[in-house]
Amino acid sequence: MLGTSGLENLDINIQPKLRKAARRGRSARRGAPDSVVSYTKRKTPAYQLLNELELGAIETQADWILENIGVEFRGDETALDLFRDAGAWVDGQRVTFEPGHARQLCASAPNQFTLHARNPAKSVELGGNNVVLMPGYGSPFVSDLERGRRYAALEDFQNFVKLTYSTPYLHHSGGTVCEPTDVPVNKRHLDMVLAHLTLSDKPFMGGVTSPVRAQDSVDMARLVFGETFMDENAVIQGNINVNSPLIYDDTMSGALRVYASAGQCVCVSPAIFAGAMGPLSPAAVAAQTLAEGMVGIALAQLVRPGCPVVFGSFHSTMNLKSGALTFGSPEANLASMVLSQLGHRLGVPVRSGGGHVSGSNAADGQAMQDSVGAMWATLLSGAHQVWHAAGWLEGGLVMSYEKFIMDIDHCGAMLKMLQGIDVSDEVFGRDAYFETGPGENFLSTAHTLRHFATAHFQPDIPEAGPFETWSENGSLRADQRAAARWKSMLAGYQAPSMDEGIRSRLEDFVAERQASMKDEWY
Repeated sequence: MLGTSGLENLDINIQPKLRKAARRGRSARRGAPDSVVSYTKRKTPAYQLLNELELGAIETQADWILENIGVEFRGDETALDLFRDAGAWVDGQRVTFEPGHARQLCASAPNQFTLHARNPAKSVELGGNNVVLMPGYGSPFVSDLERGRRYAALEDFQNFVKLTYSTPYLHHSGGTVCEPTDVPVNKRHLDMVLAHLTLSDKPFMGGVTSPVRAQDSVDMARLVFGETFMDENAVIQGNINVNSPLIYDDTMSGALRVYASAGQCVCVSPAIFAGAMGPLSPAAVAAQTLAEGMVGIALAQLVRPGCPVVFGSFHSTMNLKSGALTFGSPEANLASMVLSQLGHRLGVPVRSGGGHVSGSNAADGQAMQDSVGAMWATLLSGAHQVWHAAGWLEGGLVMSYEKFIMDIDHCGAMLKMLQGIDVSDEVFGRDAYFETGPGENFLSTAHTLRHFATAHFQPDIPEAGPFETWSENGSLRADQRAAARWKSMLAGYQAPSMDEGIRSRLEDFVAERQASMKDEWY
């Protein structure tokens, strides 16, 4: 029988075999980024929270909003003209729709498409049974255990791009992983896109904080992928946030039109905090999100029919006593599940409003409790793309180095969960029974040694071990062990190869664009 001390109680002849197998497993897991199988297809079915009648009620409410209240496009006459020509009602800056009209305008959007990466082996499929995870987005601050909480700098942004590239559990480089506040506001998009294109070879997102910055991002992608290829394929995403409730400003709708006109992926993400930007209930949040999202998707299709889109969301609840945002709440998680169902019915890929989100101020128990609850709901819902899958703290104000590592470990575990259970003959290990007998262990059998390295998910955060070992090693908490891990990942980082001619053209483009404008810090 095995005792509590693990390997120490095993037969002396078994230990060398297991230690050798363990070394092989660790070597495989901690080698190059491609050394671990990165599951991007789910086999575990999505959870269906609501039935057809209940989903229909939410869709009816979305149509009610669009017919009776409408959505405003402020400062974008081109968008208003497109909707007017398509048969919508336009009164000043407000657009309203007959029931079913907005959904009809979305019909030309593809239900699945490839988002191409610079390295074709890293391209991802959005839609279907695919799952694409990416890091946090938009945090102005970063934190780590040594330097504490501080404004994010370009070096931090580059570090998180490197860390994302180095893990197999994130499939997408992200966008504004954190705000490089040491770079002028009007120029930082150039440095961020350059980092995504040179420090990683995974899919990425471009700038959206003005139509000009969106165009710069598209132009940089065109330098790498080529004009002909980009005209026929999606290689970059733009995140279009709705100014909820029910407003698209000209910055967002203008950026949307830039990406759509280039045939690039537009992700439309209403941002509704229940009780502030919309009514309190999960059903009301889902209905308003659907209404706002359909209008943005419709605009993308009016600009360019067939433009690849993602129906996104960003939602949370509020503490109605204090007004503070809460994350990982049961109501927000229920909304995440429903929105995936609604996106599937709309016929487009879905970006979940969940992920490893938390309102905690530290990478502590609350952070992981919030995050795990939200991530379970996200992945069970059948979402195709998951933002904020790693690093998020303080409701998105902070990207934490330690939480990033803790989160990607959980991402790996969740991706393994989505593979379900194999019941083929090999997994039953019948031959192992003939090597053992009643009361004997299976650790030295040929079956165990054949599958030792891959049978069980093994986290990359060093294990604490039994209490005595943990105490002797300094009683390090999980966040402290995670700190050692991110430092070792950055120390071992090796940039993906890139054609020097392309790199030179990119760098020249960035230098010329930055030299062409004065610094703006707001």
